[in-house]
Amino acid sequence: MSKTAITSPELAPPVGPFSQAIEVGGFLYFSGQVGQDPVTGKVVEGGVVPETERVFRNLAAVLKAAGRSFDHVARAGVYLTNMSDFGAMNGHLRQAFHPALSRPHDDRGWPRCRWGPALRSTSSSKLEATKGG
Repeated sequence: MSKTAITSPELAPPVGPFSQAIEVGGFLYFSGQVGQDPVTGKVVEGGVVPETERVFRNLAAVLKAAGRSFDHVARAGVYLTNMSDFGAMNGHLRQAFHPALSRPHDDRGWPRCRWGPALRSTSSSKLEATKGG
């Protein structure tokens, strides 16, 4: 089975030996994203809301590069450094997936973590997307 790297021209190139996403058998598997501004290369300031917004704009860019949208997402996982930020993060997540939320909900997970490069409030988001079409 072949693997195809997916890279968005709208984002900064990945740091390290990985791709923004990999397509295998028509499914996409995403690398973790932080709230990195593609223009400055820095994680946005201001806490969980601007970080979450930036993460989901970054993920939307990778989905677009793969010819997909949030309607195709089957699983989303968001790693938070502080679980008290869950409400603010989840509010933006609902916006990112609307109107897809009227369909069967994606499988979601919200682990708490305390490590990682450029770790802030919303440290990383991972998506798995279904076949396009």
